[in-house]
Amino acid sequence: MGRIFVVDLQGTTYNCKFCKTQLALSDDLVSRAFHCRRGKAYLFSNAVNITFGPHEERMMLSGMHTVADIFCCCCGQIVGWKYEAAHEKSQKYKEGKFVLERGRIIDGVDSEFYIDTRPSMSDAEDA
Repeated sequence: MGRIFVVDLQGTTYNCKFCKTQLALSDDLVSRAFHCRRGKAYLFSNAVNITFGPHEERMMLSGMHTVADIFCCCCGQIVGWKYEAAHEKSQKYKEGKFVLERGRIIDGVDSEFYIDTRPSMSDAEDA
């Protein structure tokens, strides 16, 4: 198969839910108002660490589009799709953009650690 080179993003990221590979920067988030068969989805201007399926014509809620499914390059799970072409003039803004399904991604904030940021008394104040 060959060696997989993963792009390391700097900043707040959205990651693959299954293997935690970084997929997109929060700065590249265009819209949270998208939906897919499985629920909510986010539109991004750019995505990394993905592979593409074949182009296919797909009827979406907003009309007919040419899309390619996108997969995490590390674990192979489908994570969304890329808009290759829109057939309606009002949908042209989607061309070249990526949709990541919300149920298949997690935000890059490390949730394993909890830092208590509430103000508390210091040892000196106890006296």
